[in-house]
Amino acid sequence: MPRLLLIEDDLAIRTPLIRALRERGHAVAAAHTAMSGLQSALDERPDLVVLDLGLPDLDGLELLRMLRAVSAVPVIIATARDDEAEIVRGLDGGADDYVVKPFTAAQLDARVRAVLRRGAPDEPDQTVIVGELRIDPRGRRASLAGVALDLTPREFDLLHHLAARAGRVVTKRELLTEVWQVPYGGADKTVDVHLSWLRRKLGETAQEPRYLHTIRGVGVRLDAPGQPR
Repeated sequence: MPRLLLIEDDLAIRTPLIRALRERGHAVAAAHTAMSGLQSALDERPDLVVLDLGLPDLDGLELLRMLRAVSAVPVIIATARDDEAEIVRGLDGGADDYVVKPFTAAQLDARVRAVLRRGAPDEPDQTVIVGELRIDPRGRRASLAGVALDLTPREFDLLHHLAARAGRVVTKRELLTEVWQVPYGGADKTVDVHLSWLRRKLGETAQEPRYLHTIRGVGVRLDAPGQPR
């Protein structure tokens, strides 16, 4: 049974959401402040954290930063903040998904299951090598020219999906379906943000790509440097 930690200060939201998630097969603990949530995350080691941003003692993005400094637990931000810049900040801060209130318990449950599936050790064992890029799905490790890449779970999944299809153009719709698993409005921006992070960690830019090549209006292709276009 997946163990969730819900960090939400609004009792009118927290109570029915706990009940609904438990009815869907999750074990749910809850905290109503940022600091109590951080302590619960460290003590109880949940499988996933659902995090509101509007907390009374500390902004949720600051809590996310603190949590990421000590834990790799998957985090879904669940908030009323729907500004695009805020969404990008949340994802850039290490969140695995971002859902905007109001949402149904069924929608949140689907997001939770999708994020947990991504962390499950069901990838094939075969190491993928493209140029100097080496990806070990079983150990969930990636390196470039022998130097380990510091990737988030989502970045690893995205890079592995593209590298396993090296030389082929992969559409954003395929990435949303196969990597994110729960397509939803506005997620194309999420793909773009994660591709930007990957480029940075691979030592390249969209203007001067080495591995990740954007095919305008179609998708993205991963190639070894020097491959004919």
